[in-house]
Amino acid sequence: MTASSIDDAEIAKFRAMAAEWWDPAGKFKPLHMLNPVRLDYITGQIAAEFACDRKSLRPFEGLRLLDIGCGGGLISEPMARLGAAVTGADAAAENIEVARLHAEQSGLAIDYRAVTAESLLAEGAQFDVVLALEIVEHVADPQQFLTTCARLLRPGGVLIASTLNRTPQSFAAAIVGAEWVMRWLPRGTHAWSRFIRPDELAGMFEAAGVRVVDRAGMVFNPLGWSWSLSRRDLAVNYLMAGVRG
Repeated sequence: MTASSIDDAEIAKFRAMAAEWWDPAGKFKPLHMLNPVRLDYITGQIAAEFACDRKSLRPFEGLRLLDIGCGGGLISEPMARLGAAVTGADAAAENIEVARLHAEQSGLAIDYRAVTAESLLAEGAQFDVVLALEIVEHVADPQQFLTTCARLLRPGGVLIASTLNRTPQSFAAAIVGAEWVMRWLPRGTHAWSRFIRPDELAGMFEAAGVRVVDRAGMVFNPLGWSWSLSRRDLAVNYLMAGVRG
């Protein structure tokens, strides 16, 4: 497969912010706030599919995990601490440089690579788990990208994606709120027209040969200034998990 799922303009946005990945008060503040909820969902889905004991120190020992579009490694690092053999891949070399340095400082062995999903597939790479978090809405061809992710999974492997729903609520929260009012992100980071409805994402999973097993919303509470998982409210941010047949 070619690298046609890559959108150079989208990559450039995150390349320009690379140095701020690990600043909890910087441009990636929303992801730092969101991370505990994302991790709760991800670890729960992986544990359920592979019968892992979440109470153990390294429940994912022996599992190979790919974090595609890993950025600075906000998810890669905790997954490595939980025992997974993590490969973090990002098309922006600047992100990978930041991720490698932070992992080294943290004493973590993570295989960070400035490559595309298509390049990994061409190499014959295979994983037990593929994470595609906050990236689907930034690629040129979401269906091709998810198909590539599915082909990187061994049969029975787990694909977990998170993205933004295309609703009036998501425009208000992710663009007006996060970019225009709170200024957590630079204007233009997101394009509402590229957001993906849950049923659309589920269709892409199925077309890629991945059976959807779960979906959940991530809901922000402005009063408590916190995020939580919801089985009913997928209006803005949401996650989806599936298993390759």
